[in-house]
Amino acid sequence: MRDRTADDSGEALSPSERYAASRRRSRHPVLVDFEAHYPFGLDDFQLRACRELEDGRGVLVAAPTGSGKTVVGEFACHLALAGGRKCFYTTPIKALSNQKYADLVRRYGPDQVGLLTGDHAVNGDAPIVVMTTEVLRNMLYASSGTLTDLGYVVMDEVHYLADRMRGAVWEEVIIHLPDSVSLVSLSATVSNAEELGEWLATVRGDTATIVEERRPVPLYQHVMVGRRLHDLFASSDVDAAAGFVREGAPVNGELLRVARDDFASRRVRDRRAPKGARGGRDRGGPGQRGSGGSGGRRDVGNGRRVWIPSRPEVLVRLDRDGLLPAIVFVFSRVGCDAAVEQCLDADLRLTTPAERDSILAFVEEHCRHLPDEDRLVLGYARFAEGLSRGIASHHAGMLPTFKECVEALFVQGLVKAVFATETLALGINMPARTVVIEKLSKWNGENHADITPGEYTQLTGRAGRRGLDVEGHGVVLWQPGMDPAEVAGLASTRTYPLRSSFRPSYNMAVNLVAQVGRERSRDLLEQSFAQFQADKSVVGLARQLAKAEDALGGYADAAACDRGDFMEYAALRRRITEVEKGAAKARRLDLRDEAAASVGRLRRGDVIAVPAGKFAGWAVVVDPGVEGREPRPLVVTDERHARRLSMVDFPSPVEPVGTVKVPKSFTSRNPQMRRDLASAVRTRTRDLDPPFALRGRASRGGVGLPSAVEKEIASLRAALAAHPCHDCPDREDHARWAERHQRLAGDAETLRQRVERRTHTVARSFDRVCEVLDALGYLDGDTVTERGRGLRRLHSEMDLVAAEALRRGLWQGLDPSELAAALSVLVYEARRPDEASEPRLPRGPVAGAIEETVRLWRELDTLEKDHRLDYLRPPDLGFAWAAWRWAEGAELDDVLAGTDLAAGDFVRWVRQLLDLTDQVASAAGGGELRRTARETGARLRRGVVAYSTLTE
Repeated sequence: MRDRTADDSGEALSPSERYAASRRRSRHPVLVDFEAHYPFGLDDFQLRACRELEDGRGVLVAAPTGSGKTVVGEFACHLALAGGRKCFYTTPIKALSNQKYADLVRRYGPDQVGLLTGDHAVNGDAPIVVMTTEVLRNMLYASSGTLTDLGYVVMDEVHYLADRMRGAVWEEVIIHLPDSVSLVSLSATVSNAEELGEWLATVRGDTATIVEERRPVPLYQHVMVGRRLHDLFASSDVDAAAGFVREGAPVNGELLRVARDDFASRRVRDRRAPKGARGGRDRGGPGQRGSGGSGGRRDVGNGRRVWIPSRPEVLVRLDRDGLLPAIVFVFSRVGCDAAVEQCLDADLRLTTPAERDSILAFVEEHCRHLPDEDRLVLGYARFAEGLSRGIASHHAGMLPTFKECVEALFVQGLVKAVFATETLALGINMPARTVVIEKLSKWNGENHADITPGEYTQLTGRAGRRGLDVEGHGVVLWQPGMDPAEVAGLASTRTYPLRSSFRPSYNMAVNLVAQVGRERSRDLLEQSFAQFQADKSVVGLARQLAKAEDALGGYADAAACDRGDFMEYAALRRRITEVEKGAAKARRLDLRDEAAASVGRLRRGDVIAVPAGKFAGWAVVVDPGVEGREPRPLVVTDERHARRLSMVDFPSPVEPVGTVKVPKSFTSRNPQMRRDLASAVRTRTRDLDPPFALRGRASRGGVGLPSAVEKEIASLRAALAAHPCHDCPDREDHARWAERHQRLAGDAETLRQRVERRTHTVARSFDRVCEVLDALGYLDGDTVTERGRGLRRLHSEMDLVAAEALRRGLWQGLDPSELAAALSVLVYEARRPDEASEPRLPRGPVAGAIEETVRLWRELDTLEKDHRLDYLRPPDLGFAWAAWRWAEGAELDDVLAGTDLAAGDFVRWVRQLLDLTDQVASAAGGGELRRTARETGARLRRGVVAYSTLTE
């Protein structure tokens, strides 16, 4: 316990300071007791948040990664125990739940702490329960008795509410929690924390927003150029030199010189390199860095050489400078595994013999449940060898047991370097002394995109271990063409706002209607952060609309004429212009249709005058090209060119002027044949008018307006001439103001429509969801039907497809393994679309059940589109064979051999399949399908899947 007569620096307190400290202790006695358990003093933002919480207010704490904001969550647990109430600590992923559960057990003991992750329950009635956010959402909808005496809910990583797939769960929980529950929201640093706090205060009552932007461990930013670490920011910048970067901080001039030299050298090399050999001798050379990350050398201007180090060389340099342990973000699973192999091949060792023995003993103990045959498939020996040298990879494709080993050994300081994808930065507590980013772009599922400032901050936020490091280091590896100013912008930008991704789902709708009815549900959904943000944007639009409407009045006054209603006169002028333009446009469309019809009538051997384009002039048709949506004739011109024309070359109709014989053996690739045919065309057209004359006649033909249109225009012009404002001497001045009025009126109408579209957007989506449920018989007004009660238990992304499949009996009669395959199509999503091409399916009734499921999805997709919704994705058949084989008891290596999945991916998909299987068993009611679903779950929970119970 700390000495309460001294401050954090150890200096004795003055009498007045001791009195002030005594007052604080008397006001916040639970906080005083809580602080006593820490060997160090809490930071100011932690103390402020804890005091607000003890005073009975909710809190939102937005602070950098690694700053210790979870201390506030732990204080909520302490408050609950002190007051005889419960605290639920929610996290976005199961792995983080497991980690926080272990932390709290170490502090309060196993009797006081429980764990609920959907597939695993430990001491669920404990006063402190760690759980995933989805578990709490389901408790709220089920009105679970576990909610009794709940006093506090901690929502760790609350910024997950921006997640496209799962973000709605956070908002559902925040909206539906009882008013008596104090909410502790912990978020990474975002630029609109005050906006989020304002919303929380609106829906949860009194809420304090506490923002901390400075890291407890200063972070120094570097760029590694060759074997040298350059500071990213100029040393003259005081804040940056102290490890705290302000926006717009100046860039290190030496890095800018390197970038200029690199740019100059590439320009010189591009000019000198022979055609087809850009990059010169460096391309593909033995030392060139490629996808595998081996070393290479680049020429840079002024005779300098920039060495692009290999991954082992990067670690050697960091080790020499005392910058390990490090996390190297690679953004590729294959790249992470390849990096470890490169380090092993380079015989890199970062551990002492004693550390090596400790690592091997830990890994063997932690993986003792893995049978020998599975170890071989999983590459256990190579994995353990890498760990023993202090090197590992970390990504979603790894077996969860292996990831647990990496995380535990890294936290213990035994693993010195981890090559990881960005998923490591999303919540897992693995701080390092240094974070290295190989490249500033990553694959986002569709293309390679630059990482955002928010992603850069999240990644480098892992650097600097509180209590272990006096400073952290972020290192970006130099790449050819890199702009240091862009890197500096990533490191200093603070403008990455949190945006809600909330939208009502089918499961949410039936649960809400069952609890509070449809109207009250709409009111609740209007409280979502999504609607709050939409309404705030509407405020700005409404302000613009009000300004526009004020200006319209001024324009109308300026256009006023003492001879009559000038706005009426201006409307007549606009009507004349509109009728003339409309008629001209209609004529152009008619002319285009005529041209397309005339080209479609052309036949082989027809001689024509091509009206326009690069090859305008005489030509002969050798292939009419009428197979597509519009004709594209292949012609040979009188200049011997063979070209496939399009409708762009025919702005006006074309008619043959004669024919020439085209040999059956003609091929446009034969120059002699083209010459002969061109000669025949010239002979055939020798006595005809030149092509431009024909084109002129064609373009002039029939350009007059229809008689009805001419009569309308004549009538409008007569009304215009008879209008009293027509002879006003200031007519054109009035007209200019009237035109401005018209343009602004159009802008105002656009603003008005935008306001209407953004108002009540969430409620309108909810209405459409309810309309779909009404049409299918899941809702009947404010009543949830028998069908709807089954849907209440299905909370997967494909909830409605699963509910309809249950109702229609698509899965009846399947055995447990077949049911696993049938359900997998509602869970699995290939990482890339081509992974799911021509999937292999089990034989027998399951193939028909899957086919019926796909047909059902098409039917529901059509129904959704009729109601302007797009919620249900197509079923993915790519995991059905693997799910069936695993449920049938096949060995892991046999199952993986039939897929492109890594072991970790396989386990993760089976875990998600288990979640849906349990939901189906719950929703099926009594009967054979429930028994089959439970047997399916029993078959799936084996081997590496069963070993992963306490992981993600």
